[in-house]
Amino acid sequence: MSDAAPLIRLRGITKTYGQGAAAFQALRGVDLDVYAGDFVAIMGPSGSGKSTVMNLLGLLDTPTGGEYRFLDVAVQTLSRDQRARLRRRYFGFVFQGFHLLARTTAQENVELPLIYRGQRARERHRAARQALAEVGLAGWEHHTPAELSGGQQQRVAIARAIVTQPRVLLADEPTGNLDSRRSHEIMALIRQLNEARGITVLMVTHEADIAAYARRVVHFRDGAIEREDVPVIAADPSADAASAVKGS
Repeated sequence: MSDAAPLIRLRGITKTYGQGAAAFQALRGVDLDVYAGDFVAIMGPSGSGKSTVMNLLGLLDTPTGGEYRFLDVAVQTLSRDQRARLRRRYFGFVFQGFHLLARTTAQENVELPLIYRGQRARERHRAARQALAEVGLAGWEHHTPAELSGGQQQRVAIARAIVTQPRVLLADEPTGNLDSRRSHEIMALIRQLNEARGITVLMVTHEADIAAYARRVVHFRDGAIEREDVPVIAADPSADAASAVKGS
């Protein structure tokens, strides 16, 4: 795909839960390269290993065997604290559930990762406002989640994920709690972030029309990669970039 070294490289990755007769092999020798600026959708039936591999990619778990290299660093050799620092610096996360703090404003939710970094208040406020504007929520900074629609809540979650300027955005069923129109608006926004800012996107989804926003679709089955496709670009009229930044 590229002459450059991959941003992420998995070789022979295995993951086993339990021991002895109760052992379950969730991943069985996964090889995968992801390049900077890529947009990869991961699909597969329940139990196929897609969520397990996403947890490994996001440094939330470690493999049982094989090699994971990120920016040519052997991740499996790092301590828990080193992995946490790598995760905070380079990764942003978006989940199916928005995971927003109910009694805090949109801006305060977006500022949380910056608080963990020890960033000063004035810098946090400016960065959070900028991230909210980028996802189409300028003017909504002081609204709580209860005052926002589902689509707007997911936009806040995306702003929180990108406020730290991550290299990689990991999205786990990011449209799972949204209706069709909001889903396409959110996916158009994610694709815009991928194209305009060069953020590498790794996304788990079970919906083919959502996977179609990616550049590559990797299909998992029984803990291994079954095949890889290049999807037809989504053509839903509600999913253009202008619609994506208006907010919903």
